[in-house]
Amino acid sequence: MASVKGENVVVSAAAAAPRMKKLASMLCMKGGSGDGSYLNNSQAQSSGRDVPEFQVFFSDLPSNDFNTLFQLLPPLLAPAAGSLEECLVAGEGSTATTRPYLAAGVPGTFYGRLFPGGSINVFTSTFSLHWLSQVPDEVSDSTSAAYNGGRPPRPPEAPAAAYKRQFQADLARFLQSRARELKRGGAMFLACLGRTSADPADQGGAGLLFGTHFQDPWGDLVREGVVEREKRDSFNIPVYAPSLQEFRDMVRAHGAFAIDRLELVKGGSPLVVDRPDDAAEVGRAMANSCKAVAGVLVDAHIGERRGAVLFERLERRAARHARELVEKVHFFHVVCSLSLAP
Repeated sequence: MASVKGENVVVSAAAAAPRMKKLASMLCMKGGSGDGSYLNNSQAQSSGRDVPEFQVFFSDLPSNDFNTLFQLLPPLLAPAAGSLEECLVAGEGSTATTRPYLAAGVPGTFYGRLFPGGSINVFTSTFSLHWLSQVPDEVSDSTSAAYNGGRPPRPPEAPAAAYKRQFQADLARFLQSRARELKRGGAMFLACLGRTSADPADQGGAGLLFGTHFQDPWGDLVREGVVEREKRDSFNIPVYAPSLQEFRDMVRAHGAFAIDRLELVKGGSPLVVDRPDDAAEVGRAMANSCKAVAGVLVDAHIGERRGAVLFERLERRAARHARELVEKVHFFHVVCSLSLAP
């Protein structure tokens, strides 16, 4: 049996369980290298039984820097000890940060196969599934009704429907791959951006973060000749926040997994500020949040120099709307626990 609460991974081993438990963490490093620190809080509940060893696989795109991730991991707890139980006993009372698990990296997209069949006990993916495998083709096609260039005032319904279809296709591929790789009796814990509205065009906090306040600086740069209109019109962020019902329907339609628990949880604001009434600080927080999420994409699209100018303009504009941003920009998260269907 396995369960996740907050940022702790808790695994209880049955008496006849294998000596090695394998966990896979699907990371997202869009804005930099992922941080596996939540697994450092792992606890083993032995209840007097033989405690297995743990192997944790960190998986991400091969273009991301796994070396940075591994440098963030603390050293192995009591590496001279033989078993995990001995490691835990050896580490009791220690103030040093250590990890009671073996670590490895697996490069590749989680929208395809990554592991041998029936080899993983627990999968976790936090704040990654809302990243699509690609921007929908029709959104970038100027001849399509879903073309998202020159926005606004184009109506958002057609692009939103295209994004929804892409999310459905991607989630189906993700579930199919994990269904092949998960051991019978294992579990999968997922968390991604979600929304409260039934309308796919209303993307909630993500839509506000990358809505008018993010789009207007692009217009500034186009008018000033810093960025070509075609460059602005061809920039789209491959993110989709599903509603709870959409996510439930997609999992049920796929059929490989049973939903053990599924909730929409209100998270905090991505705007990290000490003084919400300080407009300049709110502006910086808005620019930093957008840069953390999409900075790599912006720089790849228009270059680092022009990207820096874009985020500088975003900071100024956001400062003028500080109160609105503090009140409205909040995230919701779809959180679920899945197991293989009978």
